Amino acid sequence: MPEVPVFIKQVPQEDRPRERLIRLGARQLSNQELLAILLGTGTKKESVTSLSQRLLVHFEGLLLLKDATIEELTAIKGIGEAKAVNVLAALEIGKRIHFHKPTERYTIRSPEDGADYVMEEMRDLKQEHFVVLFLNTKNQVVHRQTIFIGSLNASIVHPREVFKEAVKRSAASIICAHNHPSGDPSPSQEDIHVTRRLIECGKMLGIEVLDHLVIGDHKYVSLKEKGYL
Repeated sequence: MPEVPVFIKQVPQEDRPRERLIRLGARQLSNQELLAILLGTGTKKESVTSLSQRLLVHFEGLLLLKDATIEELTAIKGIGEAKAVNVLAALEIGKRIHFHKPTERYTIRSPEDGADYVMEEMRDLKQEHFVVLFLNTKNQVVHRQTIFIGSLNASIVHPREVFKEAVKRSAASIICAHNHPSGDPSPSQEDIHVTRRLIECGKMLGIEVLDHLVIGDHKYVSLKEKGYL
């Protein structure tokens, strides 16, 4: 005999997700309960808590859910466009808070500092992103910019794009970083070639290339530490 779903109205009021959040605070709620609040309602045949649990199971938890698209969400039975939009909006707010950099300028004193600055934002990217950090004379980050997206090669990474922004920002030096979607940060010959080309161009302009960081999954390689700079 199929199990009869328990609907939110059948749950004692003090045990419902919204009431529990008000009484105990958001940190005390499970992922399932937080999702149930975002979804708002279930369907005629399924409670909102059951629907939220099914959503978590489908994406194997929050890690994959954070990159879900509206098409992937609405493909799940019981989740329409309105519910999908609520979930995506909440996920985006979380990402923006997580990646927010404090007003005080971040100082880079070592390759590890540079890697820490970009790691969380770059380690999960599905394509290669070439990012440049522009520093002042105190090695503080004054600007961060993605120069291009795609496989790294010398014909695509134009020094003029890198140093045009450096001049515009009155940068004293720069740190380059790009990710390897495979998770393995071992530098390729092309990575080394691009780095040396940028160093030569920087010397002519008086803007030092301090490092080139290759970002993997929770690990990185500094081309400076490897002796390529």
